[in-house]
Amino acid sequence: MKRIIYIALFTFLGALTSTVAHGLVELWYLGLLNADFATYGLGWSWETWFMIHTVGSWVLLIAGISLGFQQGRYWWRVLYSEGRPKRRCFHG
Repeated sequence: MKRIIYIALFTFLGALTSTVAHGLVELWYLGLLNADFATYGLGWSWETWFMIHTVGSWVLLIAGISLGFQQGRYWWRVLYSEGRPKRRCFHG
């Protein structure tokens, strides 16, 4: 049960981190678009930018959840079961 909660919380952290990153990038770029849409709009309409926002939101959310899940599994192994994977040294 502890493992499930640990990995679930890491997954939630990944989702939160991706949402914050999306918000920061969006605030920055919306500021540019509002200041000078002709320069920073890339010739696209507001409808196109809204579609980019929607697709980007989902992509970042899925990436954040996936990365959080992978990191949760990795750090569970490192901290509670196997320890850190041993590094291979290649001497030439």
